[in-house]
Amino acid sequence: MSVDLASVPIRSLQTVDGLLAYREAGSGPPLVFLHGGFLDHRMWEEQILVFAARHRVIAFDARGHGGSDNATGPFRPADDVAALLRGLEADPAVLVGVSMGGATAVDCALEHPDLVRAVVVSGVGTSEPVFEDPWALDVLSAEGRALAAGDAAGWVEAFQRFVAGPHRDPADVDADLMRRVREMALGTLGKHAPGEADHRVPVTATWERAPGIAVPVCAINGALDAPDHLAMAGRLAKLVPGGHTATVPAAAHYPNMENPARFNAELTSFLETV
Repeated sequence: MSVDLASVPIRSLQTVDGLLAYREAGSGPPLVFLHGGFLDHRMWEEQILVFAARHRVIAFDARGHGGSDNATGPFRPADDVAALLRGLEADPAVLVGVSMGGATAVDCALEHPDLVRAVVVSGVGTSEPVFEDPWALDVLSAEGRALAAGDAAGWVEAFQRFVAGPHRDPADVDADLMRRVREMALGTLGKHAPGEADHRVPVTATWERAPGIAVPVCAINGALDAPDHLAMAGRLAKLVPGGHTATVPAAAHYPNMENPARFNAELTSFLETV
């Protein structure tokens, strides 16, 4: 059984800080997908179609992304996830997140442990990232210069280097994958004005607190991801009791999009244990 994503309406949940947009399909144990920074819930298209057969799947747009409202004041992404889970009566849930979404999943496990049944991350450790590798630092620097100059095309060109990872040229990556990422990223970028304030409030001491996470944690990483991303995910898996990692070949920072069959298999295997 699968779900035709086009037939799944985009809904919204009213919170005290605005609307959060989401798609929901299937029934069963709640499984919540959290997208990467500048992307939106559409990055989980292949997972929504598959996992709705056995789970209540919820994929939502983080504040300031996709169809969700922009922040107008201080907020914590983990609190938005908590509001969504409570508002939809979808707890405790397995949270699955790539990059920013994975960091939010970990924050939610730290701040709202009663709402979380398990955590899956990809290419991230906690919401306090550590970047040391020259390749990643160069990409981040290029993004920053482009944003400062108001150069959207230059920014997305730099951003897409993470799609390929340090071991490939972006031209060698599937063109449709690059198009999808570009479309989502530019859509989110277009929701924000140059120089707009960042209202996110950080969750602190995440690495120090990670060993206290009491739910199962799995890191499913793309084999071709940047060394810093792999190191952070591996560090998290080692810190959390019983945490473990899995590797998706032929994929970098977005393994669920680039090699969905293998990612789905690894996620299915983990879900069978929680």
